[in-house]
Amino acid sequence: MRIAIDAMGGDHAPASTVEGALAAANQWKDVEIILVGDQAVLEPLLKERPANLLIHHAGEVIESEDEPVKAVRRKKDASMVVAGRMVREGAAEAMISAGNTGALMTTGLLVVGRMEGIERPGLAPMLPTMDDKGVLALDLGANMDAKPEHLVQYALMGSIYRQKVHGMPSPRVGLLNVGTEEMKGNELTKAAYPLLKELPIHFVGNVESRDVLSGACDVLVCDGFAGNILLKALEGTAGALFSVLKQEFSKNLKTKLAAAVMMPSLRNLKDKMDYKEHGGAPLLGLSGLVIKGHGSSDAGAIKNAVRQARAALQSKLTESITKEITGRVIQG
Repeated sequence: MRIAIDAMGGDHAPASTVEGALAAANQWKDVEIILVGDQAVLEPLLKERPANLLIHHAGEVIESEDEPVKAVRRKKDASMVVAGRMVREGAAEAMISAGNTGALMTTGLLVVGRMEGIERPGLAPMLPTMDDKGVLALDLGANMDAKPEHLVQYALMGSIYRQKVHGMPSPRVGLLNVGTEEMKGNELTKAAYPLLKELPIHFVGNVESRDVLSGACDVLVCDGFAGNILLKALEGTAGALFSVLKQEFSKNLKTKLAAAVMMPSLRNLKDKMDYKEHGGAPLLGLSGLVIKGHGSSDAGAIKNAVRQARAALQSKLTESITKEITGRVIQG
């Protein structure tokens, strides 16, 4: 299997991207990793070159401040666009990028292409839960607005993802809402609820945001506006919590000694809340596998994104979603 990595995208690229790709290439010999970017910049960063790690030259870069649609259309030789083109043309089976989110979404739509029957692909990161199973949430920011039919498609794709990639036989699907009662919420959630009940999935009804981290569901469905607010709130809360703990444990000798005793448990808690453990978020609903890494991804996050892409390719995720969605379109 061949995985293209946008080597120039991300806050710490290309150094972190190269380091992560190198670690992945050394661990998984059944994967051919293709670093897409400026060859003159990438070559000196590779102190060693496994046979399954290649470079595909791309002379332009889409920056974080670039306007997504204009950048994708004008920068034809940008590393992100070239990687997307490789997926579309079959030169790679998946692509990974930690670059500009809007540009990656545009690349997915304009270059890779939508899956037949899918109106809007959804960004689906894993959120941590206290039961360690995590929850796949979508959409968390690819589309600010959504229709009830979009939430139906998110539910189907999310359920298939957890079945195929995580081995869950019957993942619980919940609808993000302000209350658990069926008629709670805005017009979108009220219209989506009965449609979700009719799907061949394990729908558990509405889920409040306060219950997400307790593991109330395995797949959380929402529109991109509410989902992105949820994601940023969780990230901010986690950051604030660890900042407060650091201040408290640094107050005096007594608290410092307590911190030394608590350190292993605190590290485990921090790891549990760390996005890098999952690597990235798939853009579900595209005709090829596209994974969005966090903008501040380090080498570990890039390596984990490769692991994630490898698992999705092994389980034939895109083919399974295509089959399910196409079947519904034909039946409809």
